[in-house]
Amino acid sequence: MTPFPFSIQITASLLEAEQLMKARNFRHLPVMADGRLSGVLSERDVRSALLAHRKRADASELRVSDAYREDAYVVEASMPLDQVAAAMSERHIGSAIVTKDGKLVGIFTSTDACRALARVLRERFPPPSPGTAAA
Repeated sequence: MTPFPFSIQITASLLEAEQLMKARNFRHLPVMADGRLSGVLSERDVRSALLAHRKRADASELRVSDAYREDAYVVEASMPLDQVAAAMSERHIGSAIVTKDGKLVGIFTSTDACRALARVLRERFPPPSPGTAAA
């Protein structure tokens, strides 16, 4: 999980969101409205919206509100990781917004899930010692 993730205001420009995501190498941003979590904006959402409006003279008119998803998967920080990962897989989604007592505390992405899986596999199946013949 990325603790204390960056977020973006629903009224921000889509180009600002795209710049923040590129600068920080993020693929998901929690979207805030009036100090409350409103949804999530993905890199794919940004690309799709910009592509759909590519003929518009001024892309700076597009706002986060034009592209984000209100139906973000939100979980409490106490939810077991296996349940979060299973739900993400079943729903075919790339992120879960993590809250504690209704406040944003993190974001868990499919990349985080792959890192956790790699760590578990390395612990469970350590590589052979140097000089050991492979079976």
